[in-house]
Amino acid sequence: MLLCIDTGNTNTVFSIWDGSKFLAHWRIRTDHRRTADEYFVWLSTLIAVQKFDLTINACIISATAPRVVFNLRVLCNRYFDTRPLVVGKPDCMLRVPPRVDGGTTVGPDRLVNTVGAFDRHGADLIVVDFGTATTFDVVDGDGAYIGGVIAPGVNLSLEALHMGAASLPHVDVTMPAQVIGTNTVACIQSGVFWGYVGLVEGIVRKIRAERDRPMKVIATGGLAPLFDQGFDLFDAIEDDLTMHGLRLIHDYNKEMGNG
Repeated sequence: MLLCIDTGNTNTVFSIWDGSKFLAHWRIRTDHRRTADEYFVWLSTLIAVQKFDLTINACIISATAPRVVFNLRVLCNRYFDTRPLVVGKPDCMLRVPPRVDGGTTVGPDRLVNTVGAFDRHGADLIVVDFGTATTFDVVDGDGAYIGGVIAPGVNLSLEALHMGAASLPHVDVTMPAQVIGTNTVACIQSGVFWGYVGLVEGIVRKIRAERDRPMKVIATGGLAPLFDQGFDLFDAIEDDLTMHGLRLIHDYNKEMGNG
């Protein structure tokens, strides 16, 4: 069994791959202070609750929060007796390396999404990930990550607005009934929702013009469905894109004798 761990700035997701399908996805708040023992107690309890009879013998980690990697490594070593692959480290190989400026460190989540999207949708893609940041990843004809765009995430923008303007309330993002808000909450929701629709449309248009070719837009992340309400922003939404990419990277490394 393969344990895939995707650590973002806000949440960490654990998924178990049995060789043909993912059995479960579990989410916990990202906290660099959480120890390997705490991870194991939490994870083993969830495995027991779902009555899985399984042995984890391989692990792969993607972490945009670097400080948590040490304890996740310890988790894999101590409790599953396996040395995890960590995406972005030199010993974790990619079938097609990224093509970016020398010395640039590409976020592992972006590499994983690139691999997963290319496998499912082919060449010339823009992958839009609605996470803590809203990222746009450009995938070339051979599946290489060749750069992209980073913008503040939707919830991060809402939080910054609330923190920076004491008189404005914190609101949940949703599609408003109309563009012109008639109260403060509706005004904020309209600004955030339509602002991000415009952000996606504008950046995608600029990338397509710069690349001068047709490009599919693949969305992922928890808020992706919110922005896919009849606006034709995306060609597809993939809710398990990161886990799919992690599994593919592990399989490639195993194939190359590195997993």
